[in-house]
Amino acid sequence: MTTTPTVAEMLESYFEQRLIKQRQASVSTIRTYSEAIRLLLVFAAQQAGIAPSSLTMKHLDRETVLAFLDHLEVERRNSVRTRNARRAALRAFYQYIGYMDPSALGIVGRVLAIPAKHTTTPLLGYLTREELTGLLAVPDQRTAQGRRDYCLLVFMARTGARVSEVIGVNASDLSLQSKATVRLRGKGGRERVTPVSSDAAAAIRALCIERACDMKASVPVFTNGRGQRLTRFALTHLVRRTVAVVCETIPSLAGRPISPHTLRHTAAMHLLQAGVDLNIIRSWLGHVSLDTTHHYVEADLQMKEKALERSGIVEPSKARYVASDEVLDMLERYR
Repeated sequence: MTTTPTVAEMLESYFEQRLIKQRQASVSTIRTYSEAIRLLLVFAAQQAGIAPSSLTMKHLDRETVLAFLDHLEVERRNSVRTRNARRAALRAFYQYIGYMDPSALGIVGRVLAIPAKHTTTPLLGYLTREELTGLLAVPDQRTAQGRRDYCLLVFMARTGARVSEVIGVNASDLSLQSKATVRLRGKGGRERVTPVSSDAAAAIRALCIERACDMKASVPVFTNGRGQRLTRFALTHLVRRTVAVVCETIPSLAGRPISPHTLRHTAAMHLLQAGVDLNIIRSWLGHVSLDTTHHYVEADLQMKEKALERSGIVEPSKARYVASDEVLDMLERYR
């Protein structure tokens, strides 16, 4: 007689067998999936008035998932993009449930049929060279924390590394010779070697000497005051704190959503504006598809304006359209 697995058993199997052993998912991916499922279980348990450990698949049906996704937007004030990301994580778990518990296929099918919510793709935000210079001037390099903060900021702005890649850098990943490079571990376990600019290399070299790092050891390069590996939250807080200071001297930064990922966009845009080929930028950033890298071309209005100037195209003047009928004239007001 086959026993139907409980939600707890399927959860453990999903993380231990599917994500860790079979997919060999990164720590960041596992954390993302875990948070999405945790939020759903807490919400479903509150709705049912029971403990999360007592939940069954009937408590996790389509209506509950839809209510949960609405809860993310309305009560937790998550963006549509975040809502869709949570939905994607839940879809992966429900697909696994379908394999583990055939009796739940009806619920699984209805949950998988929930569509993503339409959202517009915002233009990529990045810093101009003047704005970046102002940002890098904020940390007080007379102090140990200021030197570390500057090193972090210049490293992110020059390499275009993701947050998870930055905090994951070990001393053994660095090669600080005449042509400095760093080994970064990206999404899906993919590794790449990225050049490090002279100013970033000098800052990292000084930081490692100050901390007496063993350059052959797998010890974190970027640490907090207790010598522990820096967290995603700490890195985000550093950028926000620095931006808050620089806004006093560069008003153009005020009110803009600037995060560590903005520095990644900044590195890409500066490479593009310097004439670096898109394929090289794709490899530099660790993009799987060139389509992702092409978004930077779409974001650079200045490059588009220069291309228009070089083309010699002049838009002809147009005479204003005059409707020949009063009914057509009325409709014109709605165009």
